[in-house]
Order: sequence, then C-alpha cells, then structure tokens
Amino acid sequence: MNEFPHAMLREIFEQPAAIRRTLDLYLNGEALKAEAFAPYEGWLNARGEVLIAASGSSRHAGLAAEIILEDLCGLAVDVEYSSEYSCRPAVNPRRPSVLVISQSGETSDTLAALRFAKDGGQQTLAIANVVGSTMLREAGAAMPLGAGKELAIPATKSFTCQLTALYLLALYEGSRLGTFDGAQLKARIAELCVLPGVIERQLEGWRERMTALAAKYNDAGSFLYLGRGVHYAIAREGALKMKESSYVQAEGYPTGELKHGPNALVGDRVPLVALATVDRDVDDSVLRYEKTLQLLEDMKKQGARVIAIANTGDREVSSLATDCVFVEPASEHLLPIPEVIPLQLFSYAMALERGVDVDRPRNLSKAVIEA
Repeated sequence: MNEFPHAMLREIFEQPAAIRRTLDLYLNGEALKAEAFAPYEGWLNARGEVLIAASGSSRHAGLAAEIILEDLCGLAVDVEYSSEYSCRPAVNPRRPSVLVISQSGETSDTLAALRFAKDGGQQTLAIANVVGSTMLREAGAAMPLGAGKELAIPATKSFTCQLTALYLLALYEGSRLGTFDGAQLKARIAELCVLPGVIERQLEGWRERMTALAAKYNDAGSFLYLGRGVHYAIAREGALKMKESSYVQAEGYPTGELKHGPNALVGDRVPLVALATVDRDVDDSVLRYEKTLQLLEDMKKQGARVIAIANTGDREVSSLATDCVFVEPASEHLLPIPEVIPLQLFSYAMALERGVDVDRPRNLSKAVIEA
C-alpha cells in the first residue's frame, strides 16, 4: 500500500526499512563494523554491571535488553524508571555503567538520569533516534538509530529500532567477552539481517487480522497482556500502546502472575492478550512455552477470551486461544521485534474503532520535557 491515513500506520509499515537503516550503521555484511563499536570499548565496568534508565516505551526496550544482555553476555543488569533514578540520594556505590534510552534524546527525566550518572563518575552510553540530540552529545558514548523522523506520538519504528540496536550491543559485548564464538556471532547477524524481510511479508496480513480483532473486541473495557521472560517487556509495551493510542485501559503482567490477583478481573469485558511464541532450540524458551500452554488451558476452562500471539502454524496455542495471531518463528531474543508489531496494529485499529486521533492522543507529547 502506498498511501496511509495516519502517520502511525505509515510508521508501522516503515519498520523494515527503519531496521535496515539501523543495521547499516553497525554492520558490514555479516560482521560488526569495528569503527562503529570502537566508542563502546571502555563503556562497560570491570564487573559487567549495567543500569538502564528510561521511561515509557524506551523503558520497555530496556526491560527486553536486561534479559538479552544477561542471557547472551552474562552481564548483571538492572532497569530503572528515569524519573526515579535521578531522585536517589546518592550514586550507586558499585558504579554500574549507565545506559539511557530515549526516542527524542531530549526527555527531561532521562536526561536528568544521564547527568546524575555522569556527575557520579559512571560510564554512560545513550541510545536515541535523533542525531545531534542532547543525550547523544552528552553521554560518554552515543548509539544513534536509523528510524528516521517519527511523527505519531505512540512510538513504533523507534521502539523496534531500539530493540535492534540493543541486540547489536549484546552481540558486540558477547563477542568481546567471549560468551559466544565467531560462528555463533555470524549466525546471529545473518538472522538479524533477514529479519526486515520476514517482517515485511507479514505486515499486510497482520493489519487485516488486527483490524478484524479490534472490531470483535471493541466492547472490552480493559485488557491484560501477558508474557514470560523477554516477552514480558513486549506485554508491557503492547499494553502501553493500547492505553495511549485508544484510551482503553490495559496492563502488562508476567504470565505466571495472572493467578496472583489479576485473574479476578478477567471476564467478558476484560480479555487477555498472551504472548505464546517459542524458540524450540532454547530449553528455557520451551519451558516457558509449556507453562504458558497450561495457563491457556486453564483460561479456556475458565471461559476467558484470549488473543494469543504464536508461532506460525502452532496448533496447540490456536486450539486453546479464542483468537490466534501468527508470527514466523525466530530466535528467542529476536522474537520481541516482530511480535510487538501485531500489538501496535491492534492498538491502532482499536483507536479507529473508538474514534481517537491516533497520531496525537490527548495529554501526550512526543518528547516529555519539563516546562
């Protein structure tokens, strides 16, 4: 399709190209660009400790990065809300390296977190979409994105480009620290390079499917989004997109926490959105998947309405969910990039159902800056 009624929809469809541009900044064929990663050589502290400070969608990218950096690199990672971190009475005595993430590079809370870390003598790295932004200029090292200008207030292509950059950072640190070998690095880069094309061929089908589901679930008063491991971050992001785009209340939870309170809310007007993808080459991913299947079985018996995001052709999930949306299989730590896109489209379609100005939701701005 060549014409889009809203900037948000156009930017969702621009994601393959945006990811390719981001990859071009840091890859040379199937290898990491040495000159692109040279500024990060002294960023990581000697104990491999990282603190990520971000807000909104950027914090959800940070939550995914926590899992990715720990699993692939063996780092110790914490994630903080920017607005909380800079209000601490003292710098963390362990002095972790601080990674700040922002779409605009100007968000006041995150900029304050960056400056707080710098004042405390900590190593800093900033990831932001706007070249020349304050964060990229002030951080000890800068990692710009290739998303291009994003006009709609709900972050879409900037978010998936953040995930792409964070995965690239994990590949760099993992190869530097020796947590995987050259052959594994080459294989991971090869999969990353084909991902934009994989997303591209699914976009139109996702759009049609999520448009139909928005019409079906338009009566929902709230949604509970569920995910395990790295997918919990995407549950959080899917819920945020629903809130800010369509004004429908939504919350993201770890899947296993549903029965620890939130299940009391589940009913006809409170459906579930469950991330049930799996990487069958990773034992931990299979374990999480099997536990998710058990929960979906319980929810079916309970009579819950469930939208599930699952691997293409997954008959087990589709037999248990009310509705199933398929995503082509990928490795565990790359799955968050494609699986978030149907959730973006669902939020967009729900906004249209509700008559919301999806590009400019009320009370929100593109960069949260203090007056």
